[in-house]
Amino acid sequence: MSSTDLRKSTLGAARNVVIKLGTQLLSGDDDALDLRYLRDLARQVRSLRDAGRTVTLVVSGAIGEGCRALALKQRPRDVAALQAAAAVGQPRLMRHLHDAFSRQGQTVAQLLLTRGDFDDRIRFLNIRNCVVELHEAGCVPVINENDTVAVDEIEALRLGENDILAAMICNALRADALVLLSVVDGLQDNRGRRIDRVDAIDDAAHHVQAHRSALGKGGMRTKLEAAGIATAAGEVTVIAHGRDRNILPRLFAGEAVGTIFAPVPRKLDSRRRWIGMTRRPTGKIVVDHGAAEALRRRGKSLLAIGIVAVHGRFRRGEVVRACDPDGAEVGRGLTNYSHTELAKIQGCRSSQFARLLGHPGHAEVIHRDNFVLFSH
Repeated sequence: MSSTDLRKSTLGAARNVVIKLGTQLLSGDDDALDLRYLRDLARQVRSLRDAGRTVTLVVSGAIGEGCRALALKQRPRDVAALQAAAAVGQPRLMRHLHDAFSRQGQTVAQLLLTRGDFDDRIRFLNIRNCVVELHEAGCVPVINENDTVAVDEIEALRLGENDILAAMICNALRADALVLLSVVDGLQDNRGRRIDRVDAIDDAAHHVQAHRSALGKGGMRTKLEAAGIATAAGEVTVIAHGRDRNILPRLFAGEAVGTIFAPVPRKLDSRRRWIGMTRRPTGKIVVDHGAAEALRRRGKSLLAIGIVAVHGRFRRGEVVRACDPDGAEVGRGLTNYSHTELAKIQGCRSSQFARLLGHPGHAEVIHRDNFVLFSH
């Protein structure tokens, strides 16, 4: 399929879209929030919605807006100062978004999320249900990471980048397209030329160039990671320059702007997206080459006899990584055994489980229905 056909068949047909806006994109030449741009953005979003699309926004900039309000010249490193800047900046950011979108007759709604909201299956589903309800009510959900609590010292809650947050929202909603708007034309080659299409994330990694502002955190590396999450689930991703004239209507008309990332042919259902791309793994299981082949080529369940090592601490029902002897990740799945139980039965046949564990056990360590295979 040509790049033009890919754009028309995916972006042109997309009905549920997630759009991420970076801190630097929202700022003018003086580093202040560009209210004129926000108004133009609201107009473009309105045109997408008038065409029958639902739109969810992931917006960075709370800390940046707080820094401006507090007259800070650069992003603080101190945890408390980061929290303070976010607390000051978030309501100001939402007020400006409210004003810009209300001019177009649109209502915006705020959701502040942390990493823990995605790790927990019930909260993950609640996020999706809330956003769907907002769409049905005619609102534009505006999502941001809750920087008042999600700072570096609270690693258990941290998402890290709003690019990744946008990809996880895309997966939660099973949105048709993820659009990452920044201040670059897309992924660039070593000569600074825009790459029109990417079919494999790994092949594109060496093209990454750093584009960071004083107030922002993101870069092309995290955009590639976000694109990898969305495309692996079966959804198209685009990185484009958010300041290009009418960028959103042009993108969804199939015009060749930005860099498009082709999705895998088969879409994952919501449960597999949560297992493979959302819930953080709590441990690692190393399998031999035979088990890796059975998982990759034949779609088999993981059996204890193929396990050669267990790393980390985890309980039954948690997500763990399965890696081959060379360290390549084969996939992720829900384990039927804790790390202590696996230490007793690794390399053994299921007929030995009752004696080793003191009770009967599952024949499979990870059943194939609970396993998400990664490309190799």
